[in-house]
Amino acid sequence: MYAITIPEPGGPEALVWGEVPDPVPGEGEVLVEVVASAVNRADIMQRQGFYDPPPGASSYPGLECSGRIVGIGAGVSGWSVGDEVCALLAGGGYAQKVAVPAGQLLPVPAGLDLKQAAALPEVVCTVWSNVFMVAHLRPAETLLVHGGSSGIGTMAIQLAKAVGAKVAVTAGSKDKLDYCAELGADILINYREQDFVAEIERATGGAGADVILDNMGAKYLDRNVQALAVNGRLAIIGMQGGIKAELNIAALLGKRAAISATSLRARPLAEKAAIVAAVREHVWPLIEAGQIRPVVDRELPMSEAPAAHQVLEDSGHIGKVLLVAP
Repeated sequence: MYAITIPEPGGPEALVWGEVPDPVPGEGEVLVEVVASAVNRADIMQRQGFYDPPPGASSYPGLECSGRIVGIGAGVSGWSVGDEVCALLAGGGYAQKVAVPAGQLLPVPAGLDLKQAAALPEVVCTVWSNVFMVAHLRPAETLLVHGGSSGIGTMAIQLAKAVGAKVAVTAGSKDKLDYCAELGADILINYREQDFVAEIERATGGAGADVILDNMGAKYLDRNVQALAVNGRLAIIGMQGGIKAELNIAALLGKRAAISATSLRARPLAEKAAIVAAVREHVWPLIEAGQIRPVVDRELPMSEAPAAHQVLEDSGHIGKVLLVAP
């Protein structure tokens, strides 16, 4: 088969499309013939040499895919050759085939085509696990999403609105904010021109955000705590703004607030399977009812992964960038 490899860390040009051995499904795994994968910030970090795959995972980038089952390992039940699926991966999505633990498979939702389904697993599992399973967003609460026009952001807006929450977003242009508004965002903040702490305080009458979904990390830590409501919850899922920052413990104590930081990739299989099962139970019906949809910015051939990475690095997208396998 062919896959994207990373012979040496570097810029987008470090991604090389070449012939590699076919994967073999182990016990509890299925083999998926990939139709499409999607680009995530974690893939960029891996390409740069900052985010190695967990032990035992594929060395190829790609944290989600869609496709058809073409092989089944020992001990797998409930799936058959020919099933159309999408999958949460620890790696290997930028390839023509990938071996996937059966607990990380999802059926393609009714109403979506197979390529569109590749835009779902990573963002839905990330948002559901952090915003709902960890931060426990409730109806009528306010969620602040940094990077509202990203794949994560566009999904977070829709899921939060589906449960009756109010949504604030930050983004860097009017076009991106307008798109967030189309998805249901109530409070639109241009981070290049506005202070999100002041805007949240104004929009909530001084109450603050009950939950913040943050992809920036260190750069926003202090201001995120300022923007939190009493009993607020800050969920950190990225470190685009650095890894080290000072934390005002007094401010955190004064608000009786909580901070969580999670990633999906290196979690034990049982934890990932539990998240996938919760997503299938709670989110798949919303997708099939048309209340939630994946937002796809563009599709590129998988061999053009360098160009797709450049799109993400330039922030020249809204939603997900898909890589379509030949």
